[in-house]
Amino acid sequence: MDTYILDACSLVAMLAAEPGVAEVRNIIRRAYRGNTHVSMNRLNVLEVYYGLFRSYGKEYADDKLEKINKLPVVNIPDINNELFKSAQRAAYQFNKLARVIYNEISARARNLLRTESPQYTG
Repeated sequence: MDTYILDACSLVAMLAAEPGVAEVRNIIRRAYRGNTHVSMNRLNVLEVYYGLFRSYGKEYADDKLEKINKLPVVNIPDINNELFKSAQRAAYQFNKLARVIYNEISARARNLLRTESPQYTG
């Protein structure tokens, strides 16, 4: 059985019918039939969601996220819905997604995660 790992660009290609969409859709069809295994890092899903939210608003982004979540794709690692809500707040405030992700990971790791970059702290 073939195994594929999709990135954010693959997902965007599929959602927006961009170049490469035929190949991505073929992989997804094969996964529905059980002929291939497809994984995607949940951070890539978050990245796409954040971009859609900033560009098109909450309703559109939520609709696309619902469709993404129904795909036969194993999400790795599991990121809870609270991080998606944090991304929404960040989009409203024009904060960088990287800061939201850093803050969430840092909180989960009990502040064991360190960086010297001011854009991710404080």
